[in-house]
Amino acid sequence: ARAIRDTAICAVLLMDAQIDHTTGLYMLREHRQPLEIWCTEPVREDLEHGNPLFKLLQHYCGVAWKRIPLDGTTFEISAVPGLRFTALPLLSNAPPYSPHRDRPVPGDNIGLIVESIADGKRLFYAPGLGEIEAHASAAMQRSDCVMVDGTCWHDDEMIALGLSKKRARDMGHRALDGAGGMLAALAKLPAATRKILIHINNTNPILDEDGSEFAQVRAASVELAWDGMDFHP
Repeated sequence: ARAIRDTAICAVLLMDAQIDHTTGLYMLREHRQPLEIWCTEPVREDLEHGNPLFKLLQHYCGVAWKRIPLDGTTFEISAVPGLRFTALPLLSNAPPYSPHRDRPVPGDNIGLIVESIADGKRLFYAPGLGEIEAHASAAMQRSDCVMVDGTCWHDDEMIALGLSKKRARDMGHRALDGAGGMLAALAKLPAATRKILIHINNTNPILDEDGSEFAQVRAASVELAWDGMDFHP
């Protein structure tokens, strides 16, 4: 409220080009200056062609694109002093409107290491984590807090409910339950690591706080994200 139609948003960082991760940009079209948007080159391509959101924004506030490097190079965002970022290419899936759908390329989906320059505290963030490759596992092991994919409890959850013909893994998500599930992966992290599930689908039974699935999550010392969470090193 510093001015009419003002926001405190100084920069936007995209993990992928999926609709549920980019639609909010439409609401920022009346921004007072070009939106500083950080994303990989494959995501930029999808948002210029498959879902031409960037082209639409050029008719309004405009886009100041910043490339996210995929070679492990750290980067900083001037509007967010004190933090250092590193992107990790992840195996997931590109949106249905992408030419990379079911044929993913590095950069379609990333995880993000956010590091405090002052004290070295690290957060690993990955809302779309279909496979936990060695570099992603190492990043999780070295982080003080991990916020990871909690989309579905069962791999066939959407099929069983008659909502989709796709399994969680078809959409680039690792189910929580089972020997190879996300909860099992989180159990391998150091006890001091704070573990938080994000990107939880409304079909996921962990949202029922009276249910057995929610109890299993809490018994595993795993949290469910909620709007407005604050993190203090």
